[in-house]
Amino acid sequence: MKKFFAMILMVVMMFAMVACSNEETGGTGKGSTASGNGDLLDPANYKSDKDKSEWTIGVVTKDNTAAWFKRMKVGVDKYGKDMNIKVIQKGPANADAASQVQVIDDLIAQGVDALAVVPIDPGAIEASLENALSKGIVVVTHEASNQKNTLFDVEAFTSEDFGAKIMDSLAEAMGKKGKYAVMVGYTTSTTHMEYANAQKARQEEAYKDMELISKGEVPSAESEESVDVAYEKAKQILKANPDLKGFTGVASTDSPGIANAVEELGLSGKVNIVGVGTPNEFSSYVKAGTINKLLLWDPADAGYAMVSVAAKILAGEEINEGADLGIKGYESVKIVKGANKTLIGNAPLEITKENIDQYDF
Repeated sequence: MKKFFAMILMVVMMFAMVACSNEETGGTGKGSTASGNGDLLDPANYKSDKDKSEWTIGVVTKDNTAAWFKRMKVGVDKYGKDMNIKVIQKGPANADAASQVQVIDDLIAQGVDALAVVPIDPGAIEASLENALSKGIVVVTHEASNQKNTLFDVEAFTSEDFGAKIMDSLAEAMGKKGKYAVMVGYTTSTTHMEYANAQKARQEEAYKDMELISKGEVPSAESEESVDVAYEKAKQILKANPDLKGFTGVASTDSPGIANAVEELGLSGKVNIVGVGTPNEFSSYVKAGTINKLLLWDPADAGYAMVSVAAKILAGEEINEGADLGIKGYESVKIVKGANKTLIGNAPLEITKENIDQYDF
């Protein structure tokens, strides 16, 4: 009898071990073989065994209420409709890193098949993204060339090229001389700091008669992704530097705040502004000449490209140099290997008062 009960106990323990093992692999049903950090970052381990009509791809933005990410949703939704794949976009109500972590964790708990994330602070979400990968969930990112726990980061162009273009445009407006200031959303935002540092590098290389305020410290101010904060910080800088001739802002919230401060202080036409943002939101400033130029990429196309990468991985497609992500500007991406594998497109947009009415977003 003792032997009989012992055999029953062994069978129960075996079933318990199998159940625990199944729990640890997550609820996505992909049977991912990823284990250990090296395997976690191999896209080949994330091929789904489900039909694509059963997939759910979750897109996580910095701030789902911002015009920039409302435009991104257009591209995200288009991809889902084109490919008959369920794609949902979520994000915090404001650009708060802790809130973004919660959105990511909630989607993981829901058992999504893939995550496509635009990080506020790449470092703050590393643990959550690693957890996602360990559960067999595909992870791709955008605006995060230093994100470690991602299979691919997708960019419209290199940060160096974009930052240099911002500086070239500002220098042209300033007559290649005088003092200027640089604003970013957050210093924790990878691309913002890359753009800002690339601006300074380009200025030091090509425009010797220009000078970054605050002894060349990058950035001059941090807007916290808020138009109101950008306005207050810009006003402080303008009052402290009455000879300022130029201002750049790399978050979509920066330039409207800077422009409001410039207009309020009666400095329109005296302080040149080059920024990043959506044409409709900036139209009145550009047409009035308060903002000289907008430089950007279409967030709808970036969203489409990012979700395309996630779907290709789920389908088991290998993504190589020259891969076509199915949207203009990303037809033949380059691969740059650094902290992660970054897919570089060629999708810059340049907006002035002469062409701004051609863009409706």
